[in-house]
Amino acid sequence: MKPVAQAIFKRGAAAAIAALALLALPNGGFAQQRPLFISLGGVTRPPIGWVEFCVEYDPECKTKPSMPRDVVLSTEAWKDLQRVNLWVNDHVKPMTDMDHWGVVERWNYPQDGYGDCEDYVLAKRKMLMQEGWPREALLITVVRDQNGDGHAILTVKTDKGEFILDNQTNDILLWSETGYRFVKRQSQSDPNTWIALGDTATAPATASSR
Repeated sequence: MKPVAQAIFKRGAAAAIAALALLALPNGGFAQQRPLFISLGGVTRPPIGWVEFCVEYDPECKTKPSMPRDVVLSTEAWKDLQRVNLWVNDHVKPMTDMDHWGVVERWNYPQDGYGDCEDYVLAKRKMLMQEGWPREALLITVVRDQNGDGHAILTVKTDKGEFILDNQTNDILLWSETGYRFVKRQSQSDPNTWIALGDTATAPATASSR
């Protein structure tokens, strides 16, 4: 890891530990101020980028339905998220699909070091899964940013809320802190099924071990 990136990581980890302490406070603190979980709507159409990605990477999309799993957000797990988010953001350079591939939309792994938001998400998701994180807790998510433009992020489902890995920032934020309008994301049970996202919900999710 580069010295500058390492310094950023250390600062981020310290802030994360403080945030986790607030999340753990019973009946108070951060947990009451922000919705931890977003409510789910009905099944919706997957993004065309995901459909075409599954044609190219067919074995990765041939998955069987499974039980939803949330990650227990320990300090160690938080550090893993910080490390992966920072590494991908630091090593992948932004480039539009038109400049990269000559097409308007293409989801792919940024193997040559360039990509757009979906490619960052795919890389982070794959790295975390290779380290043993359950795919049921790593959900590709489509949002609208403050300008109304489409954007892709990675939602990490944990027992302490839904946290966002984003190529726009090295900070890992609770979903309700991002300022995005959440549109749809992968189902926890089946990555090929996409679920519309609606109003906020504060009911805790069922947690399971990583």
